[in-house]
Amino acid sequence: MEPQPNNPLHGVKLAEIVEHLVSVYGWKELGERITIRCFTHDPSVNSSLKFLRKTPWARERVEGLYLKSLRDAKKKKSE
Repeated sequence: MEPQPNNPLHGVKLAEIVEHLVSVYGWKELGERITIRCFTHDPSVNSSLKFLRKTPWARERVEGLYLKSLRDAKKKKSE
């Protein structure tokens, strides 16, 4: 596998992304930001992973929110 220095998602597992988002936003806010059933009704990491692996559009939104949360944390740290 080639290194991808310009890809912030390279080497990050989907489970790590979901766990990070839950720790930053919590399930309630995560369900409000990305309205998908696996975040709003009886949420769990496992059910979310099953859904996100089968649903490319939802995975893209989750990855986008993850990148936004990293940018926000970096910006907050530099203030």
